[in-house]
Amino acid sequence: MISVGIDEVGRGCWAGPLVAGAVVLLEPIAGLRDSKKLSVAQRETYARIINDEALAVGLGWVQPDELDTVGLSEAVSLAMHRALDAIKMPVDEIIIDGNVNYFPEKPNVQVVVRADDTVPAVSAASIVAKVARDRYMVEIAHAKYPEYAFDRHVGYGTSLHQQLLKLYGVSDIHRKSFRPVQAIMAASL
Repeated sequence: MISVGIDEVGRGCWAGPLVAGAVVLLEPIAGLRDSKKLSVAQRETYARIINDEALAVGLGWVQPDELDTVGLSEAVSLAMHRALDAIKMPVDEIIIDGNVNYFPEKPNVQVVVRADDTVPAVSAASIVAKVARDRYMVEIAHAKYPEYAFDRHVGYGTSLHQQLLKLYGVSDIHRKSFRPVQAIMAASL
């Protein structure tokens, strides 16, 4: 049975895209686990291995302005559908991390809480999505907006990010529908 694992990253970030990964593995890769439980170096190493060994890898991106327009739940669905659409091979089963089936129109979908730590293809999806998103935030977002130190917090709601938001205001890549960002915008009026 050919399974595709799907997971998203960046759901809670205050800035930057939400990214979903979809991965089809021929064989499990030893040591895979939830991307949040791996160091940056481990994620980078595994991402290279996954991209070399997987039968298929897909990424789905939703930028902040689109997320603000459609809302977080729909953005997760869009990212997952885009990631799956990038898989150009037939699959027998879709395994999603979490507790929501974002593919009710498809048969053979399994929704598994903590699949990103227990199902190798979902762990792989988590890792490739996290590495791609973090690279984007470090290489592209930080280059365009160095004052926000995206190379240090990659858009997550850290105290440093909050301090820099208060100092510089809201950028084009901040999620304006998120309460902490809205609070900064309201305080600056």
